[in-house]
Amino acid sequence: MPVVPQSPLDLISFDHLLSEEERAIRDVVRTFVETEIKPLVADWFEDGRIPARELARELGTLGVLGMHLEGYGCQGTSAVAYGLGCVELEAGDSGIRSLVSVQGSLAMYAIHAFGSEEHKQEWLPRMATGEAIGCFGLTEADFGSNPGGMRTSARRHGDDWVIDGSKMWITNGNVADVAVVWAQTDDGIRGFVVPTDAPGFSAREIHKKLSLRASVTSELVFDGLRLPGDAVLPGVRGLRGPLSCLNEARFGIVFGTMGAARDCLETAIDYAISREQFDRPIAGFQLTQRKLADMALELGKGMLLALHLGRLKDEHLLRPEQVSVGKLNNAREALAIARECRGILGGNGITLEYPVIRHMNNLESVYTYEGTNEMHTLVVGEALTGIAAYR
Repeated sequence: MPVVPQSPLDLISFDHLLSEEERAIRDVVRTFVETEIKPLVADWFEDGRIPARELARELGTLGVLGMHLEGYGCQGTSAVAYGLGCVELEAGDSGIRSLVSVQGSLAMYAIHAFGSEEHKQEWLPRMATGEAIGCFGLTEADFGSNPGGMRTSARRHGDDWVIDGSKMWITNGNVADVAVVWAQTDDGIRGFVVPTDAPGFSAREIHKKLSLRASVTSELVFDGLRLPGDAVLPGVRGLRGPLSCLNEARFGIVFGTMGAARDCLETAIDYAISREQFDRPIAGFQLTQRKLADMALELGKGMLLALHLGRLKDEHLLRPEQVSVGKLNNAREALAIARECRGILGGNGITLEYPVIRHMNNLESVYTYEGTNEMHTLVVGEALTGIAAYR
């Protein structure tokens, strides 16, 4: 009898490691992505635009915006459940997972962890429903891997703050209702809750991208932006604030990248079984099977690593260098899987009829943002040697 093909994660019985609740949450997000994202996302990618506000409200109704946060209309799920949601969202598109990640793990998390009670009450319930969209202003054009060198400044003027400067590569920037902006002050780096309709705030959308095209990417400009004194986040000073937010977002990437990799591999397997050359499916050739087997191994290992880190996070034991291990490995392996799958599809691999080239292009960005591959390599190197090679 012929062997029935298995899905890649069935090889390691991955679902056996999840609770019934975790599987249920994952399946709800998977169904949403299959019905509401996948049929449309290739067109969004080709057009370089998405219905961000409509999507935000739908994702809010789904319950994934800030889903791992407690209170203020958030679901309060486990870290693992949030990670599994990221897997499914990125199986749709990295841009959709980025929207959710920036909203929940950067903007909402910063307000939740470091904001005043007034900040939380004003913004978090509306952000959880998708009524309000947030962005996170840290990276600058000349300061990516070295955020401590940022030039954006905030100075006191009477009871107010005045901010001047700019931020670059900001997801959600042009559609955001609120921005969490980090700036140099006389008291070190501080974060500010900035309504985007404040005078002196502007956002310029970045076009001509060949990656993350189903995502809004912007430059933020602050020209004498005046804010009340209570706009500052009271709960943190220094780089610890933005870096802790980045670790939250990187955790989602550890899971999310595996969703893109899984979608590529499942597409390649289906294609190889149905595509015939020399009167037989290309899946029957040894070279193709070796490629598929190697990719299934890396996908399985990446998912097991992500799950392990999620269990540590739920026990409040996860360390920053462990997040770097996950981001370094899984972003790298996901990109390698996407490239290999593109080759299996041959000429069809470069068309948006299949999702592989879209995932591959997106993963080039994911490989770089939230800490480049090189920076995470050096974080791991410092953990192993005690020597900071990036300074």
